[in-house]
Amino acid sequence: MANPFAKSRKTDAPYAIYQGPGGWEWRVLKTYKQPENEAKDRYARWMVAAKSPHTYGEFEMGDTYASEILRYARLVACTGDWLVAHGKRGSIAMDVERLG
Repeated sequence: MANPFAKSRKTDAPYAIYQGPGGWEWRVLKTYKQPENEAKDRYARWMVAAKSPHTYGEFEMGDTYASEILRYARLVACTGDWLVAHGKRGSIAMDVERLG
């Protein structure tokens, strides 16, 4: 089965949005592994657009470990497919917004 999140997306149309303490935000634009394989690999990476107080309100793009986001942030918005594939991992807001 192919990775359903392998196609890159733009910052304004991510697969998922996670928010963390201190004004951090990660927008997941692409993943490199199938969700079931990510869960077994603590070094699984996601391509993200990240924003923090240190980026002066702008997004910076790059790869980050999925485990870091899942550990420190909470899912606040995502596509339906993302919720099915990743909904049991990490912290999830009670009112997760659905993205197109």
